[in-house]
Amino acid sequence: MMRPEPSFPIKICGLSTPETLEAALAAGADMIGLVFHPRSPRFVMPDQASRLAGQARGKAEIVALTVDLEPARAIELAQLVRPDWLQLHGSETPEAVRAIKAATGLPALKALGIAGAADLDRIAAYADSADMILLDAKPPKDAAYPGGHGRPFDWTLLAGLDPAFRFMLSGGLDPANVAEAIRIARPSGVDVSSGVESAPGVKDVDRIAEFVRAARRAAKALSDDILKKAGQA
Repeated sequence: MMRPEPSFPIKICGLSTPETLEAALAAGADMIGLVFHPRSPRFVMPDQASRLAGQARGKAEIVALTVDLEPARAIELAQLVRPDWLQLHGSETPEAVRAIKAATGLPALKALGIAGAADLDRIAAYADSADMILLDAKPPKDAAYPGGHGRPFDWTLLAGLDPAFRFMLSGGLDPANVAEAIRIARPSGVDVSSGVESAPGVKDVDRIAEFVRAARRAAKALSDDILKKAGQA
């Protein structure tokens, strides 16, 4: 059986070896991400991903990261890897999100790149299609693949979001800054990839453990603060 849904999920993305996936599980990660975009240094072949997913099944939620995948291909991937989530990290429209969900029967985590306040306006368009929003840094203009590329965005941009809006935060997070990111952005969960690597695509088991510990402490502090303020209201 899967453990109960965590109140503050911590996701380690871009895992590609049994050893680093085991390190993520041992550290207490709630979600593990497998990347299916060939241009990414974290790309895994479907058969390799299937073995990794089997290693994680029942211990953490499995997230398959795709970029502008056609529904038919999404069905093939879902049948082979059997993920719990599809992370849509491309330019998928709300209609495309709905089509992929309908085809696979899986919930969708839709990533949106943030560079300025105007980028937050896109969130509302996905309210009725995505099951969760992941706010990531916008990639550089010349980037070969989507994602934050290890660069954070200005977390204070999120201060005006509805406190009830649940989202995951990504982009440039690492063991040293994740506590500050959680304190400022007040997300519902965090997602890290390059911030726990020793080289592009090479996960570091010690940094994975450090990140999960730091995020867990910060999440508890955030929860305590919310409860304290609620008691004073």
